[in-house]
Amino acid sequence: MTDRNKILTAEQEEQLLRPIDEYIGNIQAKIDELRKDGTTKVTSIQSDLDSLKRDRIYTKEEKAKRKEQLTKELAKAKEVESKNKAEVEKLIKDAEGYLAAHFKEYYEPVCASVRVENSVALEDYKARLAELEKEHKDNLSKLTNKQEIKDENYVYKNRKFDAKLSYDKALQAAKDRKHNAYAQKTHYIDLLRLSKFPLSQKFADRWENYKYTFDRKQFLLRNGLYIAIVIIFIGLSIITPVLRGTQLLTLNNVLNILQQASPRMFLALGVAGLILLAGTDLSIGRMVGMGITTCTIIMHQGINTGQVFGHVFDFTGVPMVAKIVLALVVSIVLCTIFTTIAGFFTARFKMHPFISTMGNMLIIFGLVTYATKGVSFGAIESAIPQMIIPRIGNFPTIILWAVAAVAIVWFIWNKTTFGKNLYAVGGNPEAASVSGISVMKVTIGAFVLAGILYGFGAWLECMRMYGSGSAAYGQGWETDAIAACVVGGVSFSGGIGKISGVVVGVLIFTALTYSLTVLGIDTNLQFVFTGIIIIVAVILDSLKYVQKK
Repeated sequence: MTDRNKILTAEQEEQLLRPIDEYIGNIQAKIDELRKDGTTKVTSIQSDLDSLKRDRIYTKEEKAKRKEQLTKELAKAKEVESKNKAEVEKLIKDAEGYLAAHFKEYYEPVCASVRVENSVALEDYKARLAELEKEHKDNLSKLTNKQEIKDENYVYKNRKFDAKLSYDKALQAAKDRKHNAYAQKTHYIDLLRLSKFPLSQKFADRWENYKYTFDRKQFLLRNGLYIAIVIIFIGLSIITPVLRGTQLLTLNNVLNILQQASPRMFLALGVAGLILLAGTDLSIGRMVGMGITTCTIIMHQGINTGQVFGHVFDFTGVPMVAKIVLALVVSIVLCTIFTTIAGFFTARFKMHPFISTMGNMLIIFGLVTYATKGVSFGAIESAIPQMIIPRIGNFPTIILWAVAAVAIVWFIWNKTTFGKNLYAVGGNPEAASVSGISVMKVTIGAFVLAGILYGFGAWLECMRMYGSGSAAYGQGWETDAIAACVVGGVSFSGGIGKISGVVVGVLIFTALTYSLTVLGIDTNLQFVFTGIIIIVAVILDSLKYVQKK
């Protein structure tokens, strides 16, 4: 049995803290006195100056006079602050040194007491369960009626639940006690340094807060899929050298993964905005096919061998830079036209994005296939990729384009009114509308942004593959983009998601596909892996949503 006498009472805990409180309190009083006509006054005067700028009571002349007076007082207070700075810093170091040497005399006994409390709570819980089980068996032995037995089982289940609730409450109380004891040190330093914590203290506080708020169930819901994928990737890294005689985790392979992920990053970033609105886009792959075919035709090496609606295009007389820009603009315009149409039908007629984008998918594929007869248009001029996405040593600069896209979209999502409205509409369109946000404009804006990103991604993919555009190119890319977003935590429930999650999702899927390809896994089986990951990701997302509800 655990010795319950080792649990500290509130009075005993206060007694342990008293010497520290008195020592630090005396130093704090000296610091406060030194700061009274210095730092404290500086803060107060600066606040008065800020208020004066917004104040409309005074005339211009009165404001100028008041500002002059406050400025003189501020200068004087700063002189006092500067004069006392060394003495204040000395006292702070004295207090922090004392805390480093003596705070454990309070904190360690509290931690020991908490460990005993946890043990006692567990013993009480087990004893309560045993008592309930004995009572339950005694009650069952006296019953013969099926309904009464059923009622007794129900009562027994509820009592066990109450016991578990009491146990969890006791554990939380002990956890709170330990955390509050730790927070005493932070409180002292907060007063001593006026909330300007040293870097070491900031990290220590963050780690303590993480431990305090950590919940295993929530952690597994948020990160379980990542952990599973990392384990799979580690397994593949071990298996590949054995079966294929080649290392998977090499610098060259990592760069190849990042290179392949770069164009796909644009697509995932585009569809992420639509998923944020509780939508999706099934036409991504066909957008890529249309964009890469268009770019190949414009940047083709020599006269095009294929025809578009019976016409052979010849861009050989156009300067190279003009061809590059024209290909990008046309790719973006075409993709944006179709996404805008889908966005309009989604916003205006409340059509589900699944339907509007599926219509786009069929229309685009039908038009491009009919126009080009499904043929491939060959290669683009080899000098163009070397100009736009050259390799610097072994480093593929196409990665920098993806980094720039991530930075721009992050800024749009997090630092603009449109981004804030995007989250608002995705979370609750009715509430957003009532608060004055145009749901239609935000929805169409998200589709337009997606179209721009699709067009740019298709243009980059054309560069990476040196052309070879055809209507069939990009098939299945929509599943990769959507899956990357879902795995990255962009919720189909709407209004939840981060750019960092999208980036992680794209890298995970590209790395997994690359690893399976190196291992020689059939492409069809790779779709099975992707499907399983998508299902598990959506299940975990749904569980999180249900818990919040």
